[in-house]
Amino acid sequence: MSIFHHSLKSFAGAAAAAVLACTAFSSTAAAADVIRIGATPVPHADILNFIKPKLEKEGVELKVTEFTDFVQLNLALSNKDLDANYFQSTPYLETYEKQYGVKFATLVGVHLEPMAVYSKKYKSLSEIPEGSRIALPSYPTTEGRALKVLESTGLIKLREGASLLSTVRDIAENPKNLTFYELEAAQVPLALNDVAAAVINANFALQAGLSPIKDSIAIEPSSSPFVNIVVVRPGDETKPAFQKLKAAITSPEVKKFIEEKYKGGVIPTF
Repeated sequence: MSIFHHSLKSFAGAAAAAVLACTAFSSTAAAADVIRIGATPVPHADILNFIKPKLEKEGVELKVTEFTDFVQLNLALSNKDLDANYFQSTPYLETYEKQYGVKFATLVGVHLEPMAVYSKKYKSLSEIPEGSRIALPSYPTTEGRALKVLESTGLIKLREGASLLSTVRDIAENPKNLTFYELEAAQVPLALNDVAAAVINANFALQAGLSPIKDSIAIEPSSSPFVNIVVVRPGDETKPAFQKLKAAITSPEVKKFIEEKYKGGVIPTF
C-alpha cells in the first residue's frame, strides 16, 4: 500500500471518529432538553401531544407517558421517573404533599375541567327516586369536590365545616336516602349503567364520550378552584426547558385548540 493510500485511509478513519464523537455530543446535548412528563389521557395528554412539535423546534423533546392512577403520577415524579406531571389541581396537590411529606412546585395553571353529574336513566336531578344509588370518585379532595357538587344541587347537605377532604361520612342530610358508591375515578363512567347517577371528573367523562356541557344533568359552579396545573420538582420551574414548556402550553394556539376540541368541557384559564 502506498503512503498516499495509507494516509487517506487514516484520514477517513479520523473523520468517521470525529462524526461519531459529534453525534455522541449532540445526543448528550439533546438529552439535557428532554422532559419526561406523565399525564392522564384526556385532555392532558391530548394537549401535551399538540405542543410537542412546537417544543421540538425549540430544542425540547417532550416524552409523554399516560397514566390513569393519580397517585402513581406524583410517585413517579417524586422518584425521578418523571420530570413533570399534568393531571391535578392545587387542592389535590396540597393534600398529597401533606399526606406523603413531599414538596413539589407548580409550573403553570392551564385549564379547568368542570365536574358534573351524569345519568343514563334520568334527565334531571328531580327525577332521581328515593333510595337510588350514586357513584362517586374516591380520591382525596376529588370525593370532597364531588360531594360539594351534589350539595350545590340540593341533593345532600354536608356537615358544618366540611372540607375538600370530606367523604360520604360527612353527609349531614340525605333527604332521598341515597346510597353512595365510592369508586376509583377512572371507573366511575363504567358504573353509569348500574346507578341512577354518577359524579364524574371531566377528563374521564370526555374519555368516555360524555360532554360536561351537553350530557350532564348538573355541573360544578364556575367558581371552582380546581384549575389543572403542570407540576415539577422544586427548582426545575426556572430551568430554560421548563420555561419553554410553560410558554408553549399557555400559548394562543393551545387556547384555541382547547376551545375548539372540547367545546366547553375543558376551559382554558390563561
